[in-house]
Amino acid sequence: MKQILTRLVENETLSREETRQIMLDITQEKYTDVQITAFLTSLLMRGIQVDELLGLRDGLKESGKTLDFSDFNTIDIVGTGGDNKNTFNISTCSGFVVAAAGYPVAKHGNYASTSTSGASNVLEALGVQFTDNEDQLRRNLATCGFTYLHAPLFAKGMKFVAPVRKAMQIPTCFNLLGPLVNPSNPKNQLLGVATLNQMRLYSNVNQQLGINYGIVNSMDGYDEISLTGTFKIKTPGMEQIFTPKDLGLPVIRPQEIYGGESVEEARDIFVSILKNESNESRKTVVLVNAAFAIKVMEPEMEMGDCLARAREALESGKAYQTLRRYIEQNS
Repeated sequence: MKQILTRLVENETLSREETRQIMLDITQEKYTDVQITAFLTSLLMRGIQVDELLGLRDGLKESGKTLDFSDFNTIDIVGTGGDNKNTFNISTCSGFVVAAAGYPVAKHGNYASTSTSGASNVLEALGVQFTDNEDQLRRNLATCGFTYLHAPLFAKGMKFVAPVRKAMQIPTCFNLLGPLVNPSNPKNQLLGVATLNQMRLYSNVNQQLGINYGIVNSMDGYDEISLTGTFKIKTPGMEQIFTPKDLGLPVIRPQEIYGGESVEEARDIFVSILKNESNESRKTVVLVNAAFAIKVMEPEMEMGDCLARAREALESGKAYQTLRRYIEQNS
């Protein structure tokens, strides 16, 4: 580790293979917490490079459990988190709408770190019991079009850096790894990021991984399409800034998409949206995020048609039926 730290101090870039091996060594407890802290701090101060992030991803996946959903053309809908906006569970809600529209969703998520309720919190509050059983997860995809992969059951290497990350109390490169380590390796992803720098980084990473992606950022700092102002989307074939008006949609006030003060409140908001009983602002935000996920899957489809497909999936009751079926199979 001394040699690695010296190179980082001298502003050298590590190779993908080097950071992969470092990650594996961390999972084998070859380094002290002080050494890991120094490593993370050095990367943080300099800024992590694409190959370095890819190597850490490779090592984390290699030390964890993987799944084979290759016969399903799945999409993951996920945000990086950390935007400190405490919105309701937009990406998870959107996932059920997208599944109801006919596109298999393999969502990867965890408990909340900066908001009231993450994807795992709200699903657990609905009675879902998480599993890493591949047969059960495949059954979910086959019958619901949706499955959920609770990160701690798969990315087992994360536990070796958890004490250091908690002690540091600031975001590190491990905060960037969540969207990259879906154990089922979906071919498609809609990723929400909190900054344009993250958009550039993930765009380069996804190109290296060969993933069909859409990356979105609300330019007032939300890691999803919030409709609170302008937002940017980047795909392999497009990079464009939108306003809500461009899509015929209203501007939303931040308080209208607030996620509540408790897990129970977040759960109730979540269910009300999928039952098509929520306020119009929450519903519209879910529809636009679902529509852009559909756009990732159907690049030639016009955005108006993507929105119409998402709206039909929600307003027809299909999205709520998908949620109910998923809960029944996993509780």
